[in-house]
Amino acid sequence: MFKNLFLISTISSKKLDDEVVGRYTEENPWGMNCSIDLYEADPKLIKDIEYVKKFMKDLVKSINMKAYGEPVVVHFGDIPRVAGISAMQLIETSSITAHFADATNSVHIDIFSCSSFRPHKAALFCKKYFKAEEERISPVIFRF
Repeated sequence: MFKNLFLISTISSKKLDDEVVGRYTEENPWGMNCSIDLYEADPKLIKDIEYVKKFMKDLVKSINMKAYGEPVVVHFGDIPRVAGISAMQLIETSSITAHFADATNSVHIDIFSCSSFRPHKAALFCKKYFKAEEERISPVIFRF
C-alpha cells in the first residue's frame, strides 16, 4: 500500500497513476479529489480568458470526463495579491475549479470526480498547457 501520492521524481507518474486508479477500483470510494499547483506559468497565457476557457475544455477531455455545459471563466479581484482569473467547469461526475494568480504567475486547480482519473497525467498536462516551470500535486483524497 502506498503512503501518499505527491509527484516524486524517483517514481514515475504512470506508476503513481496506476496505483491511484487501482486503489480507486479496489476501495470503491464515492469520489476522488486532487489539487494541482503550477508555478512560474506563462503570464500571458494565465491572463487570457479565451485561452483559459479552451484549457478547461481540453482538461476535461484529457482526464476522460464529460463536460456539463460551458466553463465559467471570469477575471476579478481588487486586491493585487489575489487578482486573476477564476474558472469552473461542471463535469457529469462533479467539477473542476481553477484560480490563476496574476501577481505570482501561479495556477491552482482542484479536480473532484466520482469517477477515477489519472492525477499525475493531469498535472503534467496542465504544466505543459501553461508553460509552467514547476508543478505540485497534493495527496489524492478518496471520499467515502
